Amino acid sequence: MPGGRLTHQDRRRIATGLADGLGYAEIARRLNRPTSTVSREVTRNGGPDRYRADHAHLATERRARRATLARPPSGEPTDDAAVQEFIERFAGLMIQAGLPRTAARVLVCLVATDAGALTAAELVQRLRLSPASISKAIAYLEPLELVRRERGRRGRERYLIDDDAWLRTWLTSARTHAMWADAAHQGAELFGADTPAGARLTQMAQFFADLSDDMTEYPNLAALNDAVTVFAAVAYASKPLTVEHLATALDWPEDRVTTALHEAERHSNIADPVVLHRTESGAYTITAGPDRLTPAQRKALDPDEEQ
Repeated sequence: MPGGRLTHQDRRRIATGLADGLGYAEIARRLNRPTSTVSREVTRNGGPDRYRADHAHLATERRARRATLARPPSGEPTDDAAVQEFIERFAGLMIQAGLPRTAARVLVCLVATDAGALTAAELVQRLRLSPASISKAIAYLEPLELVRRERGRRGRERYLIDDDAWLRTWLTSARTHAMWADAAHQGAELFGADTPAGARLTQMAQFFADLSDDMTEYPNLAALNDAVTVFAAVAYASKPLTVEHLATALDWPEDRVTTALHEAERHSNIADPVVLHRTESGAYTITAGPDRLTPAQRKALDPDEEQ
């Protein structure tokens, strides 16, 4: 069984396997890797519906660079006035939003660190808090998926922030709103919709259900990444391409190309100021966005127009 880290090509093959509907075990077999390697890779980088090879590879490189960053020398000042003022001001905003004071300060301190990771001792030194206070703050932040723990080379535990921590927090909040909506709906049924309490709970249920839906309506990132690739392919070819042509050139299944084209049409702004245009024959080409040029400007630029 080969060792070493996954390569960029490995990640592209994982993304292709997921798009083709393959399970982790089959993808792992084709890569000659343990199934656990593939499952951890996908889970850590957005899950099967949002895994993108390029994004996963860049994120892994960032994590590797961050993990190998040298520790600040012991003589590095930790009471720089500007840094401390920023931490306290930013933490104050989080405290106003309901985050406990110590947890807010720990979170901002991690965000404001180049490595995005610090040991308990380093947090104690920088924030001048007790080890017990740091431990309590981390215990509060971990269930919110804002920080996680890892063991360093010398066995020392570090606390760090992942690149997708904010997305996970956003989705956790959306799930919380969905649970509130469900509980309020049950309460409305209990009291009766025609009672003041029932009407209030019905309104609450609708509000949090709509909020949860709005928060989870984000695009399929894997398909969106494929859409950008399709844009690049059509631009490179400099001629109209059919779905069949694109599938052959990109070595993708036709349904993957179709999904990418659908995303490109839904999110035309990803390649602004150009858009993907479907010709009468069913092929795709790239044209200037209709809203970028006025009729007069288009007429002046038309090569067939007499000057």
